[in-house]
Amino acid sequence: MDTLKPAPAPSQLLHDLESIRALLDEPQADAEPPLLTESITLDSIPLLSEIVAPPPAPVPPTAPRIDLDSELRAAAQLILQDVLDDFAPQIEAELRRRLQARLERLLREQQR
Repeated sequence: MDTLKPAPAPSQLLHDLESIRALLDEPQADAEPPLLTESITLDSIPLLSEIVAPPPAPVPPTAPRIDLDSELRAAAQLILQDVLDDFAPQIEAELRRRLQARLERLLREQQR
């Protein structure tokens, strides 16, 4: 867990600022800007294409379209079979109920 550091005393902050100011005010021996001794030519400026490599070429797909199509069809068949397996008991119960009702109706009509 992070803990907050106590704030430094104002006198310490003032001392730090004065020492930074003293460092900045000191004359530096190497404070002069460097001299340009070389002339720049258009040939000495690198081109972007020399620095950055082009992106790699896209890799063509290795699997033919036919294989993908057959895989999708097989997956669809598996999904369909799973749905049928899940709903088969409900469908069977509904068919039995309808057949039983139809049978009773036909038997009643025949008895009349």
